[in-house]
Amino acid sequence: MRGAAPDLPWVTIKYAQTLDGRIATRTGESQWISSADSLVYAHELRASHDAILVGVGTVLRDNPRLTVRLVEGRNPLRVVVDSRLRTPLDKALLDPPSEALFATTAAADPSRRAALEARGAQVLVLPTEADERVDLRALLAALVARDVRSVLVEGGAEIVTALLRQRLAHRLVVCVAPKVLGQGVEGVGDLGISRLAEALAFRDARFWLCGADVLFEGDLADACPPSFPAPRTAPGVLTNER
Repeated sequence: MRGAAPDLPWVTIKYAQTLDGRIATRTGESQWISSADSLVYAHELRASHDAILVGVGTVLRDNPRLTVRLVEGRNPLRVVVDSRLRTPLDKALLDPPSEALFATTAAADPSRRAALEARGAQVLVLPTEADERVDLRALLAALVARDVRSVLVEGGAEIVTALLRQRLAHRLVVCVAPKVLGQGVEGVGDLGISRLAEALAFRDARFWLCGADVLFEGDLADACPPSFPAPRTAPGVLTNER
């Protein structure tokens, strides 16, 4: 027995940022910060994980498909954290709607839930955290119950920050592009850290060149223990070059 703590999948956070730590301009534009080579590696990561997770803000702003297209491999389960079910029905991830799951709360409009389910999407109602948003630990445990052993998180900043703050992420992959924006959207928000000694630390951290970008990858040292091992990145050109 594992005890009272719920099983947790392996969680990888991946995002692209500028040299000054911005993941989008002040108007929210983010496509594309990274190079074409880095996008290929991002799709390798997608192909190696059981699920890909984003917040509703990312869906509204970027309209992603969240599929594997630039490398060979299967599409992961697409998970959207949408506490009020604000996702419009014409978004790309609903065409086709198969393998799309919306994590929401009891505060969501039942008619919105019915509309999504009528399109073939799954809707999962979960407990809330103090801010009345989806309880991310409960969501991860629910994904394990659906045989999801690894999750790739691609944003946005609020989801990334919450997972890091709660130590629910196990690996961080950051693409640093040779660009400077100045004012813009931060990649990570407030983690409640006031002393350098409290900063997040990493094991097996490394940097490597990927086209014009620099990629960082490292495992968080004090993360909540996952119930499953790290996924192996799908084979591809970029991983063979590292």
